[in-house]
Amino acid sequence: MSTDLPPQVGRTRAGEPATFLEAVAEALWEEMERDDRVFLMGEDIGAYGGAFKVTRGFLDRFGPSRVIDTPISEGGFTGAAAGAAHMGLRPVVEMQFMDFISPAYDVLTNYIATSLYRGSGPLPLVVRGPAGGGNRGGPFHSQNVEMAFFHTPGLKIVYPSTPSDAKGLLKSAIRDDDPVLFEEHKGLYRAPFCRETLPAADRVVPIGKARVALEGEDLTIVSYGLMVHRCLEAAEALARDRIRVEVIDLRTLLPLDEEAIAASVRKTGKLLIVHEDTRTGGIAGEIAIRMNERAFEWLDGPILRVTAIDSPVPFSGELEDYFLPTAADVATAGRYLFRY
Repeated sequence: MSTDLPPQVGRTRAGEPATFLEAVAEALWEEMERDDRVFLMGEDIGAYGGAFKVTRGFLDRFGPSRVIDTPISEGGFTGAAAGAAHMGLRPVVEMQFMDFISPAYDVLTNYIATSLYRGSGPLPLVVRGPAGGGNRGGPFHSQNVEMAFFHTPGLKIVYPSTPSDAKGLLKSAIRDDDPVLFEEHKGLYRAPFCRETLPAADRVVPIGKARVALEGEDLTIVSYGLMVHRCLEAAEALARDRIRVEVIDLRTLLPLDEEAIAASVRKTGKLLIVHEDTRTGGIAGEIAIRMNERAFEWLDGPILRVTAIDSPVPFSGELEDYFLPTAADVATAGRYLFRY
């Protein structure tokens, strides 16, 4: 087998600024080199290299016993991954699109998430894949599925917004003894605004800790994934109005870093929550009630949210643009809340 690095790993090892996709690939490559218990499963991830070429070249390096092409049976191969995890391995399951995780809902919620509680031992596995809209993928290739699993104790949910966090959090997820759902917004994969030089050291990012993406004093905006970048765009617009915005990047949705949000609210007195997921049942409602419980006395106005509308993701380009939150939407909500 060849030991040459595939392009998406070789570029980052050479110190070039990495795309989000390259950061994910490098995390997988390094963890497979570090621990021979780590292996990959998914549709077309071997010879084809995956739908987005995240695993291009992995089959040549690690062989078919560690880069396994599966049938189109998400429930079946996720269950097989659970069995492998029980036997001491550390599987990483790729959903070709996270929309297709629904056939695996039963095994994830009824079996995998409850394994440790039942006394069957830890299940160290990761289910990762592309999520999110904006690429004209229509209702079957554009969804954000995080809240379908947010109600499930025993699972962790990670949704990074930068290449360095994608790499560090994926490494943490693979090493974690709990099952982790790892969403990657496909709009970040090769985005020119989302490139970073990755640290040469073996850096992991702890699961469950948010980060302050931008410091400010007048208004707190909380978000994750691609929407963090939309919020930073909005913050630039609001800065021209002399409104100093603090942007909190959640990075992890479950467990949720309530203290980081509350600390920011105590400083600014204003809270705006932004997510691409649909409005009803979105994480904005959960964050709002938790801050109502933890930081009510610090709030100088209502908690607002900017989200997608309650609709399947449209295939029409104009309708999808209308469906998705924009930086202008965030800025408008921010001005209203600041002046409330």
